[in-house]
Amino acid sequence: MLSWHRLARLGLLSLSCWVLAQGCGPGPGTGHRTRPKKLTPMPYKHFVPNFSENNLGASGRQEGKITRNSERFKDLIPNYNPDIIFKDEENTSADRLMTQRCKDCVNSLAIAVLNQWPGVRLRVTEGWDEDGHHSPDSLHYEGRAVDITTSDRDPRKYGVLAQLAVEAGFDWVHYESRSHVHCSVKSDHSVTVKKGGCFPGSARVTLAGGQLVTLSALRPGAQVLAVDGSGRVVPSQVLLFLDRDVGRKTQFVVLETEETQLRLTPSHLIFLARNRTLDPKLYRASFASRVRPGHFVLVGHQRELRPSRVRAVSLEEGVGVHAPLTEHGTLLVDGVLASCYALIEHHSLAHWAFGPLRFLHLLYSAVGTSHTGNLTQDSVGAHWGRDGNTGVHWYARLLYTVGRMVLDPERFHP
Repeated sequence: MLSWHRLARLGLLSLSCWVLAQGCGPGPGTGHRTRPKKLTPMPYKHFVPNFSENNLGASGRQEGKITRNSERFKDLIPNYNPDIIFKDEENTSADRLMTQRCKDCVNSLAIAVLNQWPGVRLRVTEGWDEDGHHSPDSLHYEGRAVDITTSDRDPRKYGVLAQLAVEAGFDWVHYESRSHVHCSVKSDHSVTVKKGGCFPGSARVTLAGGQLVTLSALRPGAQVLAVDGSGRVVPSQVLLFLDRDVGRKTQFVVLETEETQLRLTPSHLIFLARNRTLDPKLYRASFASRVRPGHFVLVGHQRELRPSRVRAVSLEEGVGVHAPLTEHGTLLVDGVLASCYALIEHHSLAHWAFGPLRFLHLLYSAVGTSHTGNLTQDSVGAHWGRDGNTGVHWYARLLYTVGRMVLDPERFHP
């Protein structure tokens, strides 16, 4: 019989194969080059999300200037990606220095630019500023902001470049000048960045029998209403919690729809459409921070889905986070269809990446039950580090770390 440790190693091998198959390192990668996307260019002077840059719903507050003599200077990492041109007009390599989150986003954008315009590279005109060339509240002083163009310096591309930057994961993108696009990110110490996506403990899910239960009272093994790949509302087993911390302070995006309210963290995925449509396949998984009034979400009503218009979007501070993982990777929270995943803006890929975890969990449950005859779902949850425990699940942390190793190997192999 395979021990769960060997099963875990098998799962890690599957995970490694998945990450490598994505070919997502700097440059074109090991897979096939994707086709250019048909994107709607960002209008001149617009910014996404529709908050000010230093709002917590965007890149967040300043944490203070970083100088070469600062203790925090060690947090700035040089970017030597050959697919990026750095202007470096100061001839100090300052433009190459940035926080890890900024570097991850810049590298992702470099790949997107190569895919969108073959032969064209991303160009960084401003990165970390140590000379005081920006306004006092600029995030350039912290290595959290970059100004970018394309290598051919074609202004006709900058609207699309801005939209590519949004999709690359920058927390705030502003098409602020005809000569460049400005992008910035949250601090690496931000709770939202480190902790991913969750719901508050007061949020309610519907059990298969129709009863409502708060996430703070939900336990592994419960059957809750979710949506399968064909768009049907079905019962789905709660396998474990990817994150749970009843005492963590965080910020939630509050979505007020025609029928209900939903609170979730900005980097959590929710299914959106621009038009009122009943076809679930037309709803795209997007970060909650991207939701705007006028978008449509899907709500569950008597085991059927129907569209509901978002009337208002706001931000709210809260305490306590919960992120259950179901068999189907979805669930209805406060009646609204949401993904179980966060951080990666692609629900199908995230569900695939967590496939080994779902398989190992269910296999462990079956093996344990056959040998003990009395293995409860709570004991399974405890074994996998979730029930009664606090923090991010080990597999979610591992997935993030392995992805970072592939995307940025120089950080792990100096």
